[in-house]
Amino acid sequence: MTAVAGSHSIGDIPILAALKFDNVSMTYPDGTFALDSTNFEVHPGEFVTIVGPSGCGKSTLQRIASGLSKPSTGTVTVDHDSLGYVFQDATLLQWRTVRKNIELLAELNGVPKAERQAKAQETIDLVGLNGFESKYPKQLSGGMKMRASLARSLVLDPKLFLFDEPFGALDEITRERLNDELLSLFQRSGFASLFITHSIYEAVFLSTRVLVMSARPGRIVGDFEIPFEYPRAPDLRFEPQFAELSGRVSHALRGAHS
Repeated sequence: MTAVAGSHSIGDIPILAALKFDNVSMTYPDGTFALDSTNFEVHPGEFVTIVGPSGCGKSTLQRIASGLSKPSTGTVTVDHDSLGYVFQDATLLQWRTVRKNIELLAELNGVPKAERQAKAQETIDLVGLNGFESKYPKQLSGGMKMRASLARSLVLDPKLFLFDEPFGALDEITRERLNDELLSLFQRSGFASLFITHSIYEAVFLSTRVLVMSARPGRIVGDFEIPFEYPRAPDLRFEPQFAELSGRVSHALRGAHS
């Protein structure tokens, strides 16, 4: 069950990973040993979720994947020009409307006005924010803010999405609804995903694979293939097979605390 990144292929044609961590370690200047010899890959069409104890280095891993931090040792392979980000806070600009927030990354990337407006409207339709285009962030619920944050990155058609506990502050019903909507977008758009969460049930419901990290210094100690086909009905969460697999992940996570 130890995660060792493997090669993927269709016949004799290798599939290049959207993200690859090769023996990555991270020690901060204050001496904190955050990550230890971390190895894994995320391939196109995969939704990979990482769970682990608090303080195990999950957010450090995301910062390295995004290019915001450099590892102390090891290499990371990722196309930084094709990344989408959704973090714990929606980070919307309070003085811009929903539409203008969603256009922001396309605007900063020099996408022509007519093109970015059309793409913004397309993503507004996708995430269900129709009728809220002229609202400001303070007028939105937490779930709507996260939809806007997701739409802002979708405008650029990223090949890889990085999600850092995006639904952690939401109530359970809103969180489950956004899980369902995110899976619909994943199926429709085909992006690869690296998702961080503390929720085992969220991890199993969303993912093609769930990776378990050890306590700090974090390393991958469990790799679970999730066998459920997409699309996934909300009632999957109550199926015996779902509960059994969630229990196995939970057992691995409890072992990771020691």
